[in-house]
Amino acid sequence: MFPLSDENPTVRTPIATYALIAVIVGVWVLYQGAGFNQEALAASVCNLGMVPGELTGRAPLGTAIPIGPNMACVVDDLAINVWTPVTSMFLHGGWGHLLGNLLFFWVFGNNIEDSMGRVRFLVFYLLCGLIAAGSHVLLDPTSPVPTVGASGAISGVLGAYLILYPQVRVRMLFWFLLFIRVFRVPAWAVLLWWFFWQVVSGLPQLMTLDREVSGGVAVWAHIGGFVAGVILVKLFVNKDLHRRRLAMTDARDAFVSY
Repeated sequence: MFPLSDENPTVRTPIATYALIAVIVGVWVLYQGAGFNQEALAASVCNLGMVPGELTGRAPLGTAIPIGPNMACVVDDLAINVWTPVTSMFLHGGWGHLLGNLLFFWVFGNNIEDSMGRVRFLVFYLLCGLIAAGSHVLLDPTSPVPTVGASGAISGVLGAYLILYPQVRVRMLFWFLLFIRVFRVPAWAVLLWWFFWQVVSGLPQLMTLDREVSGGVAVWAHIGGFVAGVILVKLFVNKDLHRRRLAMTDARDAFVSY
């Protein structure tokens, strides 16, 4: 299932959401070669992706991780490594990875920005991303494998949406073989279902001998980011903006009912 849109119009233009999407797409196209230049893509992931073992110093220097034909990422101790929890948020590993993240961010991000204000939203987004990165490092501090993607930060946005707008209907595309249909589903059901599957995918990773069962997806970063969003949203929400949004929604519902 994929979210298409929500029935939750914004009061203000979500400039910060648009800006983040533009930066992520710009990095993908201009720096990562839009996935068409394999050397640029591999170099971006190796150089600016987050490697838990580099941050903790617990991955042996020189460890090589194959990343493509005749290409490998090598564990190093460069000064740039300390910044990779941030830089990795703006990198992606492929078109599917990029578009999947941006789809969720497009549907849910604008309303959270509308309830926080632009600056608070940017800080909230980055903080959730850092907490997500920390969750991944905490789970596997010796890993020499680079991690990239905005999904940890976006997971924080999903957690915030669950708290602020659980009853809003989300249009979900359901596709199974030849059966294609759009359903209107409450946000709480969509988000809790998504979180449930992250936990189901992540639990086997807690077993020492079974670290790779998630298929290379840092699901505990998703879980950490989501929980961070749930906990932090009340600290970042702008009460005046949120009241305006609720008042607008109430007025719209009253008009529709009449």
